[in-house]
Amino acid sequence: MTLALYRAASGIAAPFLRGYLGHRARNGKEDPARVSERFGAASAVRPAGPVMWIHAASVGESLSLLSLVERLDAERPALGFVLTTGTVTSARLLATRLPPRVLHQYAPLDCLRWVRRFLDHWRPDVVLWAESEFWPNLLHEIGDRGIPAILVNARLSPRSYKGWRRLPGLVERLLANFDLCLAQTEEDAARIRALGAGLVRAPGNLKFAAAALPAAAEALDAETRAIDGRPTWLAASTHEGEEAVIAAAHGILRSRRPNVLTVIVPRHPSRGVRIAARLRADGVATGLKSAAERVTPETQVYVADGIGELGIYYRLARAAFVGGSLVPHGGQNILEPARLGCPVVHGPHMTNFRAIAAEMAAAGATAERTTAGEIAAEVEKLIEDRDERCRRIAAGRRVAAAKAGVLDAVVRELAPYLDAAVGAAGIAKRYAHA
Repeated sequence: MTLALYRAASGIAAPFLRGYLGHRARNGKEDPARVSERFGAASAVRPAGPVMWIHAASVGESLSLLSLVERLDAERPALGFVLTTGTVTSARLLATRLPPRVLHQYAPLDCLRWVRRFLDHWRPDVVLWAESEFWPNLLHEIGDRGIPAILVNARLSPRSYKGWRRLPGLVERLLANFDLCLAQTEEDAARIRALGAGLVRAPGNLKFAAAALPAAAEALDAETRAIDGRPTWLAASTHEGEEAVIAAAHGILRSRRPNVLTVIVPRHPSRGVRIAARLRADGVATGLKSAAERVTPETQVYVADGIGELGIYYRLARAAFVGGSLVPHGGQNILEPARLGCPVVHGPHMTNFRAIAAEMAAAGATAERTTAGEIAAEVEKLIEDRDERCRRIAAGRRVAAAKAGVLDAVVRELAPYLDAAVGAAGIAKRYAHA
């Protein structure tokens, strides 16, 4: 597909996209009060002076950038910041995690007039673009305006690489809009270079630099009291199709340990009501957090469908199965439980975290399991065998802590571009007042 054809198609689709977003808003998948941001209309005033625009697609990408954002906010007082994401869940999570100076906006859909409206308002002096979500209109408009852009924490799975190779002209033009690409691994860097990127380096994966997930003390105390010492395990960031396996594993565990508590935290909280309904239909005593239900002695499975609460349950669970890995989604971040001393089990589909999963496995910090019986057996071992649990916890923490220096490496790579952006903005201001 050529850029001209894509631009024509996206322009024709604009009226339908408005209707589509309206439908999503009615179903809780867009924020009705802020849906105009998706059409490039800002809901905040642009900060004075130079501005950095940071784009992260969703929860995972934005969490991986939080440590970098906090570092830049502290070290670059001359810069203003706007961070965009595309999901309601990420916006709600970031509302409690972003530094006060960092503004959040929803990313505009990739229709040229909405993209231009967004850029005309924010006038970014430098752009950080996370991982691998390439939107042609956005990237080309950034390039056409001569805005320095850096691709950070870039990853490209073998499957994505194969797909982009079918569009060599388009992907090369997209990557040409980045002045610098910072890849997670040397494998990612090699794929990005092969697709036509110019300057590519591999300082490491920013997920290694992320801080431990937070847990509000009051909420943690309340959940600790409610669980009351029961052996508890967590199914974290689960996707459609995984809860049935988790429920079966729970049944196996309960036949051996009647007081076991299973906590399910779905990746998309809006699915919580449906998950709880299915469990109840199968006769499982289920509590639902969004219905203000608490864990009681009778609760067998607790569906914790809140926002940003994984830090609580990783601290309370004796083991965690990390989702997105029983289905071909690519897995979720297994470093998060490792940092908090929760031993990790995951399924076979870990392509999004291939390098991290390999390091964790080599250190003996994880176990890959596929069936309900295998998951139940592994969780039971971690609940009952304190020595094994402690060994796995120590191994996971070593891996999680081993590459904390990646943040320093990324900041060093960004420094010349940030210095230039601040300097260029100052020169432009002086000329404007001359």
